[in-house]
Amino acid sequence: MKITSMSLYAIRLPLKQPFVISYHTYNDMPSIIVKLETDEGFIGYGEAVPDEHVTGETWESTFHLLKNTLGPSIIGENPLQIERIHERMNKVAYGVPAAKAAIDIACFDLIGKKLGQPIYQLIGGRYHDEFPITHVLSIGEPEKMAREAAERVQMGYTSFKIKVGTDVMEDVNRIKAVYESVKNDAVIRVDVNQGWKTSAAALKGIRALQSIDIDWLEQPVMADDIDGMAFIRSKTDLSLMIDEGLKGQREMKEIISKNAADRVNIKLMKCGGIQPAVKLAYQAELAGIECQVGSMVESSIASSAGFHVAFSKKNITSVELTGPLKFSKDVGDLKYDIPFIRLNGQPGLGIVVDESTLEELTVFKDCIS
Repeated sequence: MKITSMSLYAIRLPLKQPFVISYHTYNDMPSIIVKLETDEGFIGYGEAVPDEHVTGETWESTFHLLKNTLGPSIIGENPLQIERIHERMNKVAYGVPAAKAAIDIACFDLIGKKLGQPIYQLIGGRYHDEFPITHVLSIGEPEKMAREAAERVQMGYTSFKIKVGTDVMEDVNRIKAVYESVKNDAVIRVDVNQGWKTSAAALKGIRALQSIDIDWLEQPVMADDIDGMAFIRSKTDLSLMIDEGLKGQREMKEIISKNAADRVNIKLMKCGGIQPAVKLAYQAELAGIECQVGSMVESSIASSAGFHVAFSKKNITSVELTGPLKFSKDVGDLKYDIPFIRLNGQPGLGIVVDESTLEELTVFKDCIS
């Protein structure tokens, strides 16, 4: 089996409501969909959701890099040889993990369809039967966030991620408001998205929240400040998760050596796809670190890929892949059984891509062969 062509679609996924985090407000989500075709007639889909604040890539740069550099490097290659695919991509471009993730995901979709197996069977087999879905509360007024959380509890949700990262004490008020509204019915997690910046500010927030039962606190300091995370961890018994600070194996090694986190958030867009994500999960397992698979608010394509990784690994204990629930239109048909996610046993990603919706959401496109 050989890859014969690659089609690229630069799309914008419409959100039901703006998504607000510490460093940006998203009115829609820009994404690049990759469609690989082979000489045996198989079609595989992948997705890149780049973020200049996290992966250092933009929507436009990712499209052109895939078209002019990464795509040509894998035409004629056998997608079954996934290590070789990554080697070829790494030779022609340094970094750019979201772009590489799109090709990696499409290759795994092809492999699964070729072998008649879901992707999780290719990377260790199914370990988990289901995961509870965590509802993400974007930054807003405390009362509004608390009201939204209470409404979601009535829908069956049992865990919430609170997005904060503006002023520390304003964030404390947001967290307390949500906690008071759902404390008897759900667990809460707090994601600062680097917004508190320094370890001193983070400790100020943590001390103000001592009376609150928080499942974990995610990335309070800047991404590269792994020393800061280690310092915070030495001063508190609150469970800490690293997100933006973990990109690949080098960062994981430093996190482990410095005892900088209790948990890590693995995202396919940060590390380069399914294959690198599996390697990170194994690396974390050796150090006794629990993992979450998160997302950059992705469509059914990349969200499905993340779920396949999560369902196959014992030390991946939570997921945050709710992008499809936030869109008013999606290119795929990933099914959620709220408040749970359960994967089907269909080959590859296990989803059907709606080509008409894909075309409708496309802003520009191209094809190489």
